[in-house]
Amino acid sequence: MDTTMATPDGKKVLIVDDEPNAIKVLSAILREEGYLVHESMSVDHAVGLMQSVDVDAVITDLKMPDKDGFQLFDHIAKHHPHTPVLFLTACASVESAVTSITSGAYYYFLKPPDYTKLKNILKTAIEEYTAHKKLEDLKTKSSRQNGVPPCVWEAPSMVSVMETVETVKDSESSVLLQGETGTGKEVIASNLHYRSKRFDKPFVAINCAAIPRELIESELFGYEKGAFSGAAASRTGKFEEAMGGTLFLDEIGELNISVQAKLLRVLQEREIERLGTNKKIKVNFRLISSTNKNLKREVEQGTFREDLFYRLNVVQITVPPLRERKQDIPLLAMEFLNIFSLRENRPFFFSDEVMEILMQYDWPGNVRQLKNVIEQTAVLARVERITVNELPEEFRGHRRHLTPGFVVKPLKVLESQAIAEALNVFQGNKSKAARSLGISRKTFYKRLNGQ
Repeated sequence: MDTTMATPDGKKVLIVDDEPNAIKVLSAILREEGYLVHESMSVDHAVGLMQSVDVDAVITDLKMPDKDGFQLFDHIAKHHPHTPVLFLTACASVESAVTSITSGAYYYFLKPPDYTKLKNILKTAIEEYTAHKKLEDLKTKSSRQNGVPPCVWEAPSMVSVMETVETVKDSESSVLLQGETGTGKEVIASNLHYRSKRFDKPFVAINCAAIPRELIESELFGYEKGAFSGAAASRTGKFEEAMGGTLFLDEIGELNISVQAKLLRVLQEREIERLGTNKKIKVNFRLISSTNKNLKREVEQGTFREDLFYRLNVVQITVPPLRERKQDIPLLAMEFLNIFSLRENRPFFFSDEVMEILMQYDWPGNVRQLKNVIEQTAVLARVERITVNELPEEFRGHRRHLTPGFVVKPLKVLESQAIAEALNVFQGNKSKAARSLGISRKTFYKRLNGQ
C-alpha cells in the first residue's frame, strides 16, 4: 500500500442533497474507499455542520428546496475559500454547467454520476486541498520560529547533546563543538544562542577556513580608515558585531598561531584594538567554536596553542555523524522537505521507497549532504510526489535492495521502515504516527531508538 498524501483514509467529505437515496448510495461508495462521510439534506444544516467540522471536500446537489447549491457554494467560497466543491445535478443545462465552473467549483457531474470518475476527481481535489493546507501550516510554523533554526532529533546520542545544550545555554563559559564536517555544528551553536538569555542579541558566525589568513585578523578585529592599503573607511570587526550576543568561530583549528595568540588575549582581557589604532574597546560576547580536527593532536604537533585550547574547551560537545543516528533521518528529511516546499511554494512529499533508500544510505557528508540531496531533488522535481526517479543518480543503485517479489526481511528492518513511513505520512508528528501503527507513544519511542 502506498502510504502517501493521496491516501483517502480519514479525509472528511460532506454530501449535501435533499434526496435520501442519493445520499445513501454515494455515502456507501465513499465510506468503502476510506472516507469519513458527513451528510446533510439542506444548505442551512450543511453551513452549521461546517462550523464544527473541518471537511476536505463538499459534494452538493444544485437544485434543492429553499436554498440551492449555488448559495452553499457562495458561503463556502467566503468562509472556506480553498475547500473544493463538486456539483451534482439531475437537471443539466449548459447555463448551470458554465455558471458552476466559472464560479470556481471544482467539477460538475450529471446524476447519476460515473462513480469511478467521481472517486478519481474527488481524490485529486482533496490532494490539492491537502497540499494547500500543508503550505499554509508551513508558513505559520515558519513565522512562529522567531529565528530559532530547526533542530530535530530522536537518536539517544543527539538527545544527550541537546540535554547538554539546555544545561549550559545560559552559562558564560566557552563551548567547543567537535564533529565531522556537515554534522550540524552551526545549528547546535545557533540553538545554544537562541535558547539562551542572549537570544535577542546578535549571533555572529564566521568560518575561519573560508577567509584567507591575511584577512582573518581584520575580519575579527576590524580596522580604522587608512590602517592599510585599501582601507578607505573604518570597519567594525566580528568581536564588536557580537556585542552582548554570541560569536561562533567555525573551524577554529584553521586559525594561524599569531591570530590564536590575539584571540587568547581577547578572551582574557575582554577588550580589543582595531587595526590601525591603539584605542582599546571593551567587548562582551559568549564564544562558541567548532572544529572537525582533533585539537589535542594539533596541540601536540605545535599547530594549536595549548593555553587557547583550554580556554575554548571549558564545555565540549561532540556532534555524532548521521550514520550513527539513523533514527534522525526521517525527521531531518521531512524537515528539509518542508523547508523547500515552503521556498518553492510546492507541497512535496516522499514515496515509501524513497524514505527507505534514505535510511539505508551512509551519508558520508552527514546532515549537510542530506539537505543538499533533498534540495536538489525538490528543485528538479516535476511532480510533488518524490519517487526514486527524482533522486540523484547515485541513489538509484540502491533499488537493488528493493526488487519486486517476496523478500524476507528482519523484523527490526520492517519496524524501522514502518516507523519511517508513518513519520513521512504524518509529517513528523510522532503522536499520530504512533496511533497509526497501533502502539503507545512510549513504545513508539523505544522502537524509534532501536530498543
